[in-house]
Amino acid sequence: MFYEISTLKTEIFGAGKAAAGIENWTTKGAGDLLGAWFADIGSLNEVYLLRSYESAEEMLDERERLARSDNPFGCMELLINYDVESYRPLDFMGPVATGPLGPVYELRTYKMKLNGLMPTMEKWKTALPDRDVYSKCAIAMYGVDGSPRLTQIWPYASLEARSDARGQSVADGKWPPKGGPDWLSPDMTSTVAMPMAFSPMK
Repeated sequence: MFYEISTLKTEIFGAGKAAAGIENWTTKGAGDLLGAWFADIGSLNEVYLLRSYESAEEMLDERERLARSDNPFGCMELLINYDVESYRPLDFMGPVATGPLGPVYELRTYKMKLNGLMPTMEKWKTALPDRDVYSKCAIAMYGVDGSPRLTQIWPYASLEARSDARGQSVADGKWPPKGGPDWLSPDMTSTVAMPMAFSPMK
């Protein structure tokens, strides 16, 4: 399984206006849409799309469609820029669930040390089941293009629920994975996003 995160930078207040065009775009071409969100806290005026592909070839076919389009993502008139990243799930992660998981989603990306993937994955494999007791990770995946990175998507019922789960898991010594941060760089980002009306992950 391959995953793709597309980040669309829109004009001010453009996310809502672009929604219909983006939805139409995702119904065509390859891949399955899993989630669509607009930024609420973090880098504003951005839309995030999570899609899955059965193969690298399928994913590249969709990239080709995007590269050749005169109306990328169906919202050219509102689009300032876009970035598309490729991922594979950590070896032990199951399929991404859809449905009413949120409605608050946190998208976190950690840049890893150049040799950090395998040690990080091993430590997450050990620690994540205990962390999931507080709030379940929807997906954790590593980049297969660009710089080494680990991206996660965490759904929460509310911002308060996010704060409680994160705080209590740390207080209980269940998170972060013991020794896990040793394989990460200080380059970390976090965005809180809300699902768009057509997002399968609600």
